Amino acid sequence: MSDAGLGIYDTRRWLIPFRSQLLPQIFTDTLIIGSGVAGLQCALESVSHGDVLIATKDDPALSSTAWAQGGIAAAVGDGDDPAQHLRDTIEAGAGLVDPVAAERLVRDGLREVERLLEEGFRVDRDDSGGVHLGREGGHHHSRILHTDGAATGIALVRHMLDRVKAQRGIRLWSRCHVVDVVTEREGDGMVVRGALTWHPKFGLQLVWARAVVVASGGAGQVFRETTNPRTATGDGLAIAWRAGAALADLEFTQFHPTTLYVAGGARHLLSEALRGEGARLVLKDGSPLMARRHPMGDLAPRDIVSRAILDALAQSGESHVFLDARHLGAERFRARFPGIAQVLAGFGLDGGRDLLPIHPAAHYTIGGIWTDGDGRSTVRGLFAAGEAASTGVHGANRLASNSLLEGLVFGRRCALAAAADRLPDSASVLVEAHVQSTGRAGLDLDDVRSSLRSAMWRHVGVVREGTHLVDVRDMFDFWGRYALDAVFEDPTGWETQNLLTVGRLMVEAASVRHQSVGTHYRRDAPVGGTVGPRSRRARGGDFEVCPLDLVAP
Repeated sequence: MSDAGLGIYDTRRWLIPFRSQLLPQIFTDTLIIGSGVAGLQCALESVSHGDVLIATKDDPALSSTAWAQGGIAAAVGDGDDPAQHLRDTIEAGAGLVDPVAAERLVRDGLREVERLLEEGFRVDRDDSGGVHLGREGGHHHSRILHTDGAATGIALVRHMLDRVKAQRGIRLWSRCHVVDVVTEREGDGMVVRGALTWHPKFGLQLVWARAVVVASGGAGQVFRETTNPRTATGDGLAIAWRAGAALADLEFTQFHPTTLYVAGGARHLLSEALRGEGARLVLKDGSPLMARRHPMGDLAPRDIVSRAILDALAQSGESHVFLDARHLGAERFRARFPGIAQVLAGFGLDGGRDLLPIHPAAHYTIGGIWTDGDGRSTVRGLFAAGEAASTGVHGANRLASNSLLEGLVFGRRCALAAAADRLPDSASVLVEAHVQSTGRAGLDLDDVRSSLRSAMWRHVGVVREGTHLVDVRDMFDFWGRYALDAVFEDPTGWETQNLLTVGRLMVEAASVRHQSVGTHYRRDAPVGGTVGPRSRRARGGDFEVCPLDLVAP
């Protein structure tokens, strides 16, 4: 597929026109976009180097981190060590994991988890008072720390938000939408100086900063079926793209195999911790689904389990399979997984007594803003951490419960790198952003969002095919001629433009990788063989080889 086909997605620099001298000006040392684990960790480390401002577009507690049921993976148990955790991470990543970055993840991550426990972060304990370690897909050891069975993410967010609010040097702005980052030419390149923000009460404002950290999470809302909160619209990825930063590995999206499937109901995640406690995937007749499909059975990597479910549904014609956790019994299920039990009760289900209908859904954006081992993007002054970043630690498929760990490790490393780079003190610059619009008739934004999410799920989901990718590309190019050509004045329009941008880039990335590897599975491409390098792309260029040694210490 030709890169020239990106059209307006390659040329649109700003979402709205503005003049910097006419807007209110705010100054800080570090601006962090997002209030998940990566952003909060970065803020807690950055505050020792200067003032910090966190901008989050909704309630600070609403993030993919807060919705994370899976725990935190760390080699804290007897008989386990970071080297074994590293081997599992590399194996799950299907040949595209950067080993240097992954080793940093598991070794630094162990220290981060020990630090959390020293701070008093509450985790589940066994009968002797020791840390209860669960098992999840792709792990050969029980090394997953949980809180209340499947409420680790929200517990971690609350713990970190309490620490953030206790810091006088950190300001936390809720319901503040970052529209674009502001750049200034410096020599042959660009440097980020701050960001244009919008708040329903204060309107447009310019925030000037020595460093901008994108920790805004992923883009799960680009798919119709997703476990992600409504805020996961890929804003950070699209913002970085418009500023000229390279994005990488966008063909890789992880689909979680077990989300509750009730027609017309929200897709609630049923944590992999359930299978770690012995729950099994079964067909309508009760026969085991994963038998003879993989040596690890129900705890095989997520891409393998998701495809196995879709294969079974294609053969049966059914809309879902089932998760069987009845061996736990009603009382034990409620005690071990109180949050999941409460969700199930709302649908009249009891996890300890009923078979639970499940179906895969988009879960984690593996690709993102290309960064080095310390969170630096290809644009000076712009950093990224967490799900918004592409560090190489996940390769083609993320190992379960490595995401919260990644946020802890690279959130801190971003802060240290920004401090080490010693960019100039924040100062306003004159910026006049111009947006040319042809004034074409507009499209219904709700319809565009619904259509693009449906097309992505059907054709750029768990299973893909080249001819279908071409069709979806043409759809995006049509929508782009209207929605990307327009100027909107509120977050609904900006989010739609960001979803279109990220979706179009995902289609492009999936089209140019003519092989099946990890979460990127194409019916018309072979599985296995030479995996090849990671790929990345910046505005106006071609996809280029991204050798693993580019992510170096």
